[in-house]
Amino acid sequence: MRTKVCVIGAGPAGLMAVIFAASPADTTLRSSASLRSTRAGYAKAGAGSSTTVIEANTSAGRKLLLTGAGRCNLTHQAELAEVVREFGDKGKFLSYCLHRFSPQYVQDFFTGLGLRLKIEKDDCVFPTGDRASDVRDVLVNRAKKLGVRFLYGKRVSGIDRKEDAFVVRTAKETVYAEKIIIATGGLSWPKTGSTGDGYRFAQQFGHTIVEPRASLVPLVTCEDWPGQLAGTAMEDVSVSARINNKKIKTAGAIIFTDDGIGGPSVLNMSRYIARYLPAGRKPIGISLDLAPLLSEAEFEKQITERLAANPKKRVANILSEFVPKRVSGVLCGQAGCGDELAAGQLTRDVRKKLVRLLKALPISVAGTRPINEATVTSGGVSVSEIKPKTMESKICPGLFFAGEVLDADGPCGGYNLQICWSTGALAGSSASKDL
Repeated sequence: MRTKVCVIGAGPAGLMAVIFAASPADTTLRSSASLRSTRAGYAKAGAGSSTTVIEANTSAGRKLLLTGAGRCNLTHQAELAEVVREFGDKGKFLSYCLHRFSPQYVQDFFTGLGLRLKIEKDDCVFPTGDRASDVRDVLVNRAKKLGVRFLYGKRVSGIDRKEDAFVVRTAKETVYAEKIIIATGGLSWPKTGSTGDGYRFAQQFGHTIVEPRASLVPLVTCEDWPGQLAGTAMEDVSVSARINNKKIKTAGAIIFTDDGIGGPSVLNMSRYIARYLPAGRKPIGISLDLAPLLSEAEFEKQITERLAANPKKRVANILSEFVPKRVSGVLCGQAGCGDELAAGQLTRDVRKKLVRLLKALPISVAGTRPINEATVTSGGVSVSEIKPKTMESKICPGLFFAGEVLDADGPCGGYNLQICWSTGALAGSSASKDL
């Protein structure tokens, strides 16, 4: 079988890549303003490059269906400079594709395909139906209209380069392609097909693989008391740590787990500290502010007033006005006052200790949950070996990369899917440009 462009992997980056490889330039590379006014361009069949996608699963977008708890937070509504900053030291590499295929462009692209979107109060963008399958389906339908050939249930066993073509082998088929786009994902959620095959293919062609690590993953603590609170969630918590004399702070919801803590603010913190948690290193201390909307002085004033007004009420019950009741019991235990102590019996020193715990609850992080439980993989194909304006390999002409297989990741909130859309679109359009 021969094709102009062969994409390996039908996840979000792979689907975007095949659409842009197979589409005529005038319907994919327009500005956001033009896209908003010309939805009809996406309804037509394309006349782009002959494109084939090979997917190990029996359907496309298996991991995409799990994103955003099945709702699919497909991007983040924010100023472009802010979006670039969220990717830290990888922002420079991603800047070009993010400017060319920005969050606004992505929204216009999907609405052009007929998908209705909504922007929630935290600026996360979801399909109005709250179904990730709606996102997957419009991509697959668009690709099929463009004549993309889907090969499902075919795991690529190897790729060779022979003269002017790449030879892609599966168990029963061989595909000859002029250009290859690797969009196989990372190592997180391996049951969805992310098994690290792309790293092996990249290394075969001389690429460096930055060690894959878990990112956006729950943290395992040295203390066992979080296990007593397993399943207890708090909506607004500030998490802070100091690493290499630099203070890092995240905010949002947390949830206590059997062996530590999770939730969006913890997952975002994991991006920063996971690399400093290899075996043999000391645990990293973090601090939880359970009442971030109040200063310590304001919080102490409110607690003192409630204690004074309710001298016969249990201290734990008064604290439960600020934090979940199970959490208040643990805090009382750590402060040394017990669940049964009445407010009128609380000493000044213990009261101040409770306030400090509520405003800066210390926890020691020993590690992360395994990478197969992570939302995203950090690490992958070194971006120093990729051309940022095309996503083409600097080492092997005709070889492109897109999505999570690259050493680039972002925080919760649609940023990682934005990487997939932007790098996939750029890789697809670049791969077909010279054909």
